Amino acid sequence: MKNCKQVSPRALLVFGEDWGRHPSSTQHIVRSLAAERRVIWVNSICLRRPKLSWRDLLRVTDKLKQWWRGGSESSQSTAIATPKQLTVIAPLVFPAARSSLIRKLNVWLVNRQINKVRQRYAIGSLDLWISLPTAVDWLGHHNESHSLYYCGDDFAALAGVDHQHVSECEAQLVQRVDSVCAASKTIQAKLQRLVGARKRVELLPHGVDIRLFSAPTERPTALSTNKPVAGFYGSIASWLDIDLLANLAQAMPHWHFVLIGAIETDVSALTAIDNIELIGAVPHQQLPSYVQHWQAAILPFRDCAQIKACNPLKLREYLASGTPVISAPFPALQPYRDYVQQVTSLVQWQAALSSCQRPVTASWRRHQQLAVAAESWDIRARQVNRLLQSW
Repeated sequence: MKNCKQVSPRALLVFGEDWGRHPSSTQHIVRSLAAERRVIWVNSICLRRPKLSWRDLLRVTDKLKQWWRGGSESSQSTAIATPKQLTVIAPLVFPAARSSLIRKLNVWLVNRQINKVRQRYAIGSLDLWISLPTAVDWLGHHNESHSLYYCGDDFAALAGVDHQHVSECEAQLVQRVDSVCAASKTIQAKLQRLVGARKRVELLPHGVDIRLFSAPTERPTALSTNKPVAGFYGSIASWLDIDLLANLAQAMPHWHFVLIGAIETDVSALTAIDNIELIGAVPHQQLPSYVQHWQAAILPFRDCAQIKACNPLKLREYLASGTPVISAPFPALQPYRDYVQQVTSLVQWQAALSSCQRPVTASWRRHQQLAVAAESWDIRARQVNRLLQSW
């Protein structure tokens, strides 16, 4: 019998958001893939042009610092650990360029950075993973064996995006890549309409770090209140129902409401309320110590296009923590309807929170954690590996 030589998986070139800025689904899956593959991660090519604002000025400055600090690479991460086999490139580009000449210049600039890393690690064949539609210009430039578009958001409904430009890029991208994957059924249906019968859009839902969120942790010192706590973490953005939170906190002064995350919308209605606490973003590894010690983990979403298309990572993390979950209804909740209290009015929110004041039993925690037991990031990574290896 002939000896069978095991073939190592091809390297992976990824165009995603800034590594470590937010622990996205792409980052979690790619981190698992990096256990067996060499990965080149290219930070965000941007989804819109900068505006004349302090926020955008700071963002541009930060991007320039990333590029300058590491030359062609940046390995700094605050939200998620960087695997040894993953190299992060901070690209030098003109953000969300429209001119064909500038777009070609962007491709040339970034390809120089990518090729330096390929030469350093003697990377031959590779697969291409794109998570941001504006990276469509890099398709076909690296003789990729397989190209994949993974869509984790409905960009047409996402705040802070140049919708027309990104939609045009996405329409080109889904036609040209070998495979298309979507994080939710709503996004899957939308992309399937774009590609028609030419290819099948695969469903690749978000996963969860079950070990991280289910392992018991100590209560953080920042959570010093003696009141029962209702907590949320994630971007404090326009898709949160700020009015609902304000009314709920005022109606339930014996509860403490904790919101963890970067503030991206007007929260003036919340800051004057004594039992609402706004905490800035904390490292992803520290989130279990908060959510495990809340009496309720909440998803107070508005009814909007972005939420209808979303499949939030935090939902699975909440469930893995064993903490009771209360949420406004949205489509991605359906598989978990037996584990989440869905509420639509202030009175229902009050009743749901009141029910969470009872101690949570160990059997309920196990029951809730079993809901996501088969949805680890390693399982999601194996799904991607099977897709890539089929080509």
